[in-house]
Amino acid sequence: MDDPSDRAGQRRGNEAREPARYDRDLYSWAVEQAALLRAGRIAEADALNIAEEIDDVGNEQYDKLESALRLILLHLLKWDYQPEQRSRSWTLSIAVHRKHASKVLRKNPGLKPLADEAVTEAFDTARLEAADETGLEVEVFPMQCPYSWQEIMERPVEWPKK
Repeated sequence: MDDPSDRAGQRRGNEAREPARYDRDLYSWAVEQAALLRAGRIAEADALNIAEEIDDVGNEQYDKLESALRLILLHLLKWDYQPEQRSRSWTLSIAVHRKHASKVLRKNPGLKPLADEAVTEAFDTARLEAADETGLEVEVFPMQCPYSWQEIMERPVEWPKK
């Protein structure tokens, strides 16, 4: 089997054969670590930083869920607090981000217990953004999310058909 440092060295343009450093070249470090693990050379792997990267992958999935919820909540707030400005793009954004949130949860069922936390965090930001985008004072919007999970994910928000 190939030496992982040779393979990473080739990808880095045949630089010096010293192992890549996590803090200087994440890509090459990741390639080397994957090769070490595949080769069963676990003792040579950078376990602490590998664990950090695995944690980051999980956190990124949570962030994707929170981001989708933030956009749904932003548009629900705008829909409810500025009905005269309603637009077709708001309905589309809600629909798209509902699908995105559902997909994240389907692919990461371990996030389901964190859904309420993600809603709370997403709402805090959505509230500020809604105030900015509507021109209304932030105090107009509730401090706590007024929507249930079912409302966030299923409440009808339809643009009139012509």
